Amino acid sequence: MNVERNEEGYLKDFSQWTKEIGTEIAKENDIEMTDKHWEVITYLQDKFKNEDALSIRGIKKSGIINIKEFYALFPKGPLKVSTKIAGIPKPKSCI
Repeated sequence: MNVERNEEGYLKDFSQWTKEIGTEIAKENDIEMTDKHWEVITYLQDKFKNEDALSIRGIKKSGIINIKEFYALFPKGPLKVSTKIAGIPKPKSCI
């Protein structure tokens, strides 16, 4: 994977993101991507492109996924891991 990442593993430049890179980051986090995972990733990327703040509460309200399912898909910190896979910066709510 030939992309620049910060010390936490987030891409430094979203324009470098591809589905292959997302898949590779998912593997690093012990996640096997499914259609539901990609649906969440697409939602997060759309929110990022619209400069909308990301939060667990926002995910819950989205209707894309419920919180229990979100934690099941991304068990090691759902918002941190999902945004990393999506190639977007770590949300301020994850500090």
